[in-house]
Amino acid sequence: MTVLAISEHRRGELRDVSFELLTAGREVADALDTDLHVAVIGGDVAEHAEELNHEGVDVIHTVPAGEEFNHGVYTQVIDSLATDLDPRVLLMPNSVNGLDYAPAVANGLSLPLVTDVIGFDASDAVSATREMYASKVETTIEIDADRFCMTIRPNEWAKAEGAGDAEIREHEIEIDESRVRSTVTGFEEVGGGDVDISDADVLVSVGRGIEEEENIELIEELADALGATLSSSRPIVDAGWLPKNRQVGQSGKVVTPDVYLAIGISGAVQHVAGMKGADTIIAINTDPNAPIYDLADYGIVDDLFEVVPELTAQFS
Repeated sequence: MTVLAISEHRRGELRDVSFELLTAGREVADALDTDLHVAVIGGDVAEHAEELNHEGVDVIHTVPAGEEFNHGVYTQVIDSLATDLDPRVLLMPNSVNGLDYAPAVANGLSLPLVTDVIGFDASDAVSATREMYASKVETTIEIDADRFCMTIRPNEWAKAEGAGDAEIREHEIEIDESRVRSTVTGFEEVGGGDVDISDADVLVSVGRGIEEEENIELIEELADALGATLSSSRPIVDAGWLPKNRQVGQSGKVVTPDVYLAIGISGAVQHVAGMKGADTIIAINTDPNAPIYDLADYGIVDDLFEVVPELTAQFS
């Protein structure tokens, strides 16, 4: 038996979660003393296989099947690969695409499915760690099954590094077109899609402590001085002061910048769930007991309206 991870690509490029899957998959495979196999479905399978050939990957399976993700195609291909390989664990991304096909695949294979996994252990019983109740509770689920499916949360594992020497196996899998009930005809950016905060190296994020919409300009000036991208907590978006694509948090984007500067943000669990993976977290808040300080590497307990102009002047 093996661990089989399903990579993800969009518009010709592998998504970051694909490389995180390699790290998570190697961890799971080591815990279960087995090999790590990775599947590339559709797109430029040869190029993607080369990109995924990292240390720790034993075999890469390529299946030419269209250019973009398609539910009917993926479910058939994964079912066929799982039948041939009989993996002990089927590992998929907890992404929009992953959550589209993972339940159908698990149901078709009659396997249990654990979603949004952030940790795995097999030192005693086989178990997965998840967060519940808006990330307020971390829980461990014992998996009482010989074979099972899991989806992993993006940004919880580091991206795989180091060149590998995996075996490449090519597959030609016949697709039953009668089970393919949708087709991707193109992509259209949603409103406010000018910036992807999840790609930013430095984020300056603003919360309800800014008080009024007019004061957003103060934070924008600091972001410009730092060469950073502006983001926010949910109250700012709910008030209509910034577009939805700028929101960090459980109902927004999960971000992992090098530096995250939280200004006037208290640190509610929903927001923290979206930014806790930042390398360095700096907080500015007048409340010394604000939850954000439990997470911050550095903090300034002071009035943001005095601190921010000083920082802007220093970096201009």
